[in-house]
Amino acid sequence: MNPKLSNRVNQMATSATLAMAAKARELREQGKDIIGLSLGEPDFTVPDFVKNAAIQAVQDDYHSYTPVDGYGDLKQAIITKFQRDNELTYNPAQIVVSTGAKQSLANLAQVLLNPGDEVLLPAPYWVSYSDISKVAGGVPVEIPTSIESDFKVTPEALEASITEKTKMMIYSSPCNPSGSVYSKEELRALADVLVKYPDIIVVSDEIYEHINFTGPHVSMAGFDDMYDRTVTVNGVSKAFSMTGWRIGYIGAPEYIARACNKMQGQVTSGANCIAQRATIAALETSPSAIQYMIDAFRERRTLILGLLKEIPGFKTNEPEGAFYVFPDISHYFGKTLRGKTIINASDFALYLLEEANVATVTGQAFGDPNCIRISYAASEEDIKQAISRIREALA
Repeated sequence: MNPKLSNRVNQMATSATLAMAAKARELREQGKDIIGLSLGEPDFTVPDFVKNAAIQAVQDDYHSYTPVDGYGDLKQAIITKFQRDNELTYNPAQIVVSTGAKQSLANLAQVLLNPGDEVLLPAPYWVSYSDISKVAGGVPVEIPTSIESDFKVTPEALEASITEKTKMMIYSSPCNPSGSVYSKEELRALADVLVKYPDIIVVSDEIYEHINFTGPHVSMAGFDDMYDRTVTVNGVSKAFSMTGWRIGYIGAPEYIARACNKMQGQVTSGANCIAQRATIAALETSPSAIQYMIDAFRERRTLILGLLKEIPGFKTNEPEGAFYVFPDISHYFGKTLRGKTIINASDFALYLLEEANVATVTGQAFGDPNCIRISYAASEEDIKQAISRIREALA
């Protein structure tokens, strides 16, 4: 900790996924053959219709500052997408386009949280939820789950975690890192608890909505009694393989959207003009155009689960969406492998990186210290090679 820096940044954790990716890059530069299964980044190229829209935007001379909350026709495309895919009705004043869904989440924390406000995080949760909340003065409150319950929080556990200081709940479905997907009945059961506490705002992170192997996606805002207190967060990074294009967006109650617009106006202003034009093409296109990606992820899920079951000590469930497996590897805690003692999931992930040359991420960063996250957003050949290396390193 550097005393010349603010307490805010000194107390902030580094993103575990980005830290592992940086470590993997460092080892590659040293000549090591590292297989990266740490980042949540699809390995597909961006669809041609999206590329063509970006090229057209350049040729049409889009280059100026954009409206803080997004181009009007992009907001209309988002409204149409919400109606088509989620049966959610928003008006333009309820939409804010940001530089990625992560900025959308950060905006929400900044405009909704005061120091001491508690933020419910069903665990495991995406690594940045906790520190995004802390930077805004919030207090993360983890709600533990287990692999036996498919990492889904129960209504009873949710209600037991609510206090007079609870201000927000953030969850993702499909979930990063577990791949769990809440059914309509399961979400309704959680909503039945939340309706009793009208001051709690729900942030529903739906960035993986299309990578869903169970059936129709369900949005918390789709329940009439939750619509006015739910913010739906989405973007184009995962479904359209547009991670580097950095476009996210929210559908929210108008007062929250206006506040996010105000906050963003003082931080980044409007998102990239070319990426916004390309996003219009992405969102106006039927989700069937990206079905080939979902089909490939489903096949890879079958492949990696089958391979992991051959490794003693790995306990897995079947994720229903996203492109991650989240095995419980606590069997190895306390054991010594090649002279290295494994105390926790962080030790285990580091061991796999150094001894198997495979990058994963510790579950500790996601609020579950018994697991590691493995991304299967990689080629089948890389998946086979990576799991073979892991099996050999643990033999």
